[in-house]
Amino acid sequence: MTINCKGRLLDLSTPKVMGVLNLTPDSFYDGGKFKNDKEALEQVEKNIQDGMDILDIGAYSSRPGADHISEEEELKRQSSVLQQITKEFPDLIISIDTFRSEVAKASIDQGAHIINDISAGNLDANMMDFIADSQVPYIMMHMKGTPQTMKNMTSYEHLVTDIIYYFSKKVLEARARGINDLLIDPGFGFAKTIDQNFELLNHLKALKSLNLPILSGISRKSTIYKTLNIDAKEALNGTTALNMVALMNGSSILRVHDVFEAKQCVTLYQKLIEN
Repeated sequence: MTINCKGRLLDLSTPKVMGVLNLTPDSFYDGGKFKNDKEALEQVEKNIQDGMDILDIGAYSSRPGADHISEEEELKRQSSVLQQITKEFPDLIISIDTFRSEVAKASIDQGAHIINDISAGNLDANMMDFIADSQVPYIMMHMKGTPQTMKNMTSYEHLVTDIIYYFSKKVLEARARGINDLLIDPGFGFAKTIDQNFELLNHLKALKSLNLPILSGISRKSTIYKTLNIDAKEALNGTTALNMVALMNGSSILRVHDVFEAKQCVTLYQKLIEN
């Protein structure tokens, strides 16, 4: 349960909190929130103070139906911010949310440590080869189709079994290339209905059969706010409730918009399992 982040070992035996920094104008919750580099850095500093263990930077919106942007635009959105973050916060472990190998390469060169790929290599045939060459931790998410098509691809023979089979093939593919540090993300909200998201969360322990750390990203998603007939801005309480379920069912990392509350959730979970 330890991953090697450019020579720094991150112990996942205690759950960690990954804070989200979306540098996009159209992400479902915080799109356009950070209008310049200064605001983005202030958010990172706040998250560090709140106890963030990993920062996840995304410059491509993967919400259902989001606009597709070029590789150049993705790099343009994040490069300046990433360089400043690595300068201002040299001890911070940084993950890059991208499915493009060239964006991944540029980001690792600029100081990032982890690649978080929503497609697990399906959208860029060169991604796994780059991960193998660079030997950085690789988060593989389950998704069918693309962000533009996934909402129409929610048919499964057996949801949890199908996802385990998907990951077992991906793990074999990664191991064959010599990739050592692998993590899996079941992909809440990606090619899954609301009911399927709850089914997946309820049976998340089944994914532990893969013997890999599990990342859960359910923060403020429509599974929560549509179920409660609210909007994403009101979904913090629901997020905390489901984050606790994710921890109890085996998650090693919570990917969240609200670091302080997630850290409290981890603290209470740790106290719970100690007694």
